[in-house]
Amino acid sequence: MGYRDRLISTSILRAIFWTKPSQDDPEARPGILARILNFFSFFNLTLARYRAALFRKIRNETWGIEEEEYAESFRSPSKNKRTDLVAVGDLGYSGSTFFTTPNSKYLIKSLPRQFEQSFFRKRLLDPYVEHMELNQDSLLVRITDLLYCRTYTIGAITGAAPSHHMVMENILYGKSSCSKHHQQQWETYDLKPNDYFYPERDVAGGMLAPESVKERLIDEFNDKVRVTIDQKEELISQLSRDSKILQESNAVDYSLFLVRYPADLVSSDSDKIPTPPGRGSSWRNGVVSRDGRWVYRAIILDFFWAKDALQAQTLTGLVKLFNFVKWGKDHGPMSITTTSDEYRQRFLGMVENMVEVPDSAGRPSGEVRSPTPQRFGEV
Repeated sequence: MGYRDRLISTSILRAIFWTKPSQDDPEARPGILARILNFFSFFNLTLARYRAALFRKIRNETWGIEEEEYAESFRSPSKNKRTDLVAVGDLGYSGSTFFTTPNSKYLIKSLPRQFEQSFFRKRLLDPYVEHMELNQDSLLVRITDLLYCRTYTIGAITGAAPSHHMVMENILYGKSSCSKHHQQQWETYDLKPNDYFYPERDVAGGMLAPESVKERLIDEFNDKVRVTIDQKEELISQLSRDSKILQESNAVDYSLFLVRYPADLVSSDSDKIPTPPGRGSSWRNGVVSRDGRWVYRAIILDFFWAKDALQAQTLTGLVKLFNFVKWGKDHGPMSITTTSDEYRQRFLGMVENMVEVPDSAGRPSGEVRSPTPQRFGEV
């Protein structure tokens, strides 16, 4: 871990372990002297837990995460070893940086874009909590803490260090318990409807982004998720309920994070690969494919972009101008500039087409019956 990451890690851990109950008020501000001293912080920012009591309630009561177990996830398993988070690096197009807790149960994601964390705090948090309380099998990623810097700092202003961090479940929990060879067999897909216009991907000549950025802009799953009819109905109905509250909050550009690993890893590495923390659900813990080959996990990620945010409105205008000047025709909306109801329909349609179930005759849905029987060995 580099010097910058270590200081950011220290800031996060200090907020987790040292936040006082009096700091639970988001409107509270440190004294003048503290604000002056904090202003000159560059990497090691003074963070606090945003609405700590609320997040503790949904951790304990809604998701069944014990507080002592949660806190221990942030400590080193060895008493003789310095406690540090594990830096994962830059995993997203947004420029977010990631850490995991030492036991890999939780993922800490930075929120470098102010409009994203503002949207979550001011508009989505309360509907999110209410939805989670009423839908304990929700596949929206479980956000267990939100850390924020309560004062202006040079580090946050210059972008040297993030002022907000989100702690969430790690849907890949259990991967690290496998051997290194078997870890390489885990596959992850960050899936969005790919029929939208993506300037970074679709503009010829690489004018807007290099190939390294385009490669991680949007994933493609060139296979089918083969499960039973009941399992598909459970997935689609739950995603429909989850995406409904995102639509009502005018959120777009969220993605389905799909994980799969070979089912035989369960017997080859251990009796049971551990599941993500808290109260379980089938698609969160793992659904075995019909042929017994794969285990699938799925959640919804990155629901922090509001359609009516200034950034989305600005990009909508730029895309329209770009289409007019460059080609003189409409190349369609971007995923971040479309309407929330249209995005939801395309998102659910993507999942519907991706999941394959057998029809009443036992064939995979979409399979065409052969007009004449084939003899053994005939191609």
